Amino acid sequence: MQPTIRTIFEPVTGTWQYIVADPSTNQAVIIDPVLDFNSSTGTVSTASADKLLAAVNEHGYNITRILETHAHADHLTASRYLQGKLVEQGQKRPDLCIGKRIKDVQTLFGKRYGVKPEEMSNAFDKVFDDGETFTIGDVEAKVLHLPGHTPDHIGYVIGSNVFTGDSIFNADVGSARCDFPGGSATQLYNSIQTLLSLPEEYRLYTGHDYPPADREGGKVEKPYCTVKEQREQNKHASAKVPEEDFVSWRSGRDAGLSEPKLIHQALQVNIRAGRLPGEGEEGYRFLSVPVKGVVKGLL
Repeated sequence: MQPTIRTIFEPVTGTWQYIVADPSTNQAVIIDPVLDFNSSTGTVSTASADKLLAAVNEHGYNITRILETHAHADHLTASRYLQGKLVEQGQKRPDLCIGKRIKDVQTLFGKRYGVKPEEMSNAFDKVFDDGETFTIGDVEAKVLHLPGHTPDHIGYVIGSNVFTGDSIFNADVGSARCDFPGGSATQLYNSIQTLLSLPEEYRLYTGHDYPPADREGGKVEKPYCTVKEQREQNKHASAKVPEEDFVSWRSGRDAGLSEPKLIHQALQVNIRAGRLPGEGEEGYRFLSVPVKGVVKGLL
């Protein structure tokens, strides 16, 4: 049985958000929702997440899980907000889900940012094992471990569709960076090969899109390419590209990239499964931002 897939693009961070539903029961999941964050004012808002809620209500979906592909470094997750709003609307509390290696990511970045262990312990309701299966109504879903972009990265095979997160981008965009702690260009290449080994008609739904100016049909965002299209056309990792060439190019490319604009804010929220830090005395919530290039005499 094939699911119904609803796509909602968030243009500020270039993120695809998905609602995947069983058409026979209207049970559904949400994948990689975005919490809006204005870095210049330090303000969070929920316009993107509210579009997801509007679609859920319009189509009468019963959300059973909210799925994350990994701990994102470029946007804050709206999973906790959506969970609370769905309960307010009378739905049963959906589980917040991610891959089991989130615990390693929480340990690393919890220490880096001074996040207390109790703020991360059991933050997610469910951590998936590699290859674990679950159902969305009568539709079967399977977890794929797809490391490389991050060590905790997973994808979800639902029917003949794979929600790949950042393990592959559309063919005319190519691939994601691998220079975060625990990332690996070699592992990403192998994860891409896992995806390219699937049946050619499978659709690979990406976590982001940054449409190039010369995209066929115009500079318009699209949520997926087929496996066949990726094998033949992926600009970084088609079936013709050997591992050595990909690893060399990807590593060199990553060495020249600046860090994502929201990396520090995003990671501190996302390892808490979408929770913000506690309020200070004046009602403010504080996230840590590292200071680099400290000059002698400033300490």
